[in-house]
Amino acid sequence: MKAVVVEKLNEYSVQDVVIDPPKAGEVRVKIKAAGVCHSDLSVINGTIPLANFGAIVLGHEGAGIVAELGEGVKGLEVGDHVALSWVYMCGDCYFCDRDEHHLCQKADRTLGKMLDGTARVHRTTGEDLNTMMMTGCMAEESIVPAANCVKIDKDIPFTVAAFVGCGVMTGVGAATKTAQVKPGSTAAVIGCGGIGLSVIQGARIAGAKVVVAVDQMQSKLDMALKFGATHAFLADEAPDKIKALTKGIGVDYGFEAVGIPQTVKVLDQVTRRGGTATVVGVGSLTKTLEFNAFSFSMMGKTYKGCFYGSAYPKVDFPSLLTFYKNGSLDLDNMISKLYSIDQIKEAFADMEGGSNARGIIVFD
Repeated sequence: MKAVVVEKLNEYSVQDVVIDPPKAGEVRVKIKAAGVCHSDLSVINGTIPLANFGAIVLGHEGAGIVAELGEGVKGLEVGDHVALSWVYMCGDCYFCDRDEHHLCQKADRTLGKMLDGTARVHRTTGEDLNTMMMTGCMAEESIVPAANCVKIDKDIPFTVAAFVGCGVMTGVGAATKTAQVKPGSTAAVIGCGGIGLSVIQGARIAGAKVVVAVDQMQSKLDMALKFGATHAFLADEAPDKIKALTKGIGVDYGFEAVGIPQTVKVLDQVTRRGGTATVVGVGSLTKTLEFNAFSFSMMGKTYKGCFYGSAYPKVDFPSLLTFYKNGSLDLDNMISKLYSIDQIKEAFADMEGGSNARGIIVFD
């Protein structure tokens, strides 16, 4: 089968690989769609250092059809349609017991092997390949833990289901679950890629009366206005314009969806005293954030890190898809372009160029 393989930093290609049958507790999924997420690019460039542990099959945002069940799998059948969660959730660790399923401690999310420490994907020469987040879904098929599969209705497009598995869940969840935006509040979202646009939609669903989009590209601001932003400002003028819009106070909820110190600084500037500032963007291991020690206490803000939108996929994926079905969550128009797996470099180039809200790889 074909798969996108990262050999080492900044080197990746489409390769022929072989896949094993699923072991106990695992599922083989015929992948029908895979999202092209910025986190995939972060694996390629080393921001997320998964490639440090060996060649790895890329992809963590996918959907498909169950093709084979491993021993002991319950609740799924061959032929079921599923969306993939890239976070394994065991259900009985310290964090799962406290309804913090997204922080489950029983899966090593860095080394690229399956739960038993072995690989299911190999080169045609037999050498093991790692898989990104135990999904590796930029491939025609994937072996994933059954716990990572969420059954979905068969009338949901695979393209939509794939996108829900990461970008939408992270963004909408950042607003509705992590920050818990209140009706009638004000919000600002810095960075209007796929996740930022999802944060905007989440803030709107939560009832925010003002949602300000901030980006350095006018084309992304234009997209943000189509997905529920009430105002849109270029990054260099945003702090002053947001202060003017809010009569010098700042917004109740600020979100950063880029992952760099400069934009986190803007987040701090635009979030009001006593407000909630949430960092959604994935930053580099080599970067640090700095806050003024005096104002950090005196401003009384709440600072939050958002991991996967505080998701519990078995509950939250169906909820998001209900919003999609009733028209509250516009996902069709967020899918900017479809690609074949052989067009992966074009897909990443379009993402970096800012022309896509989300590109999706589709498999026949």
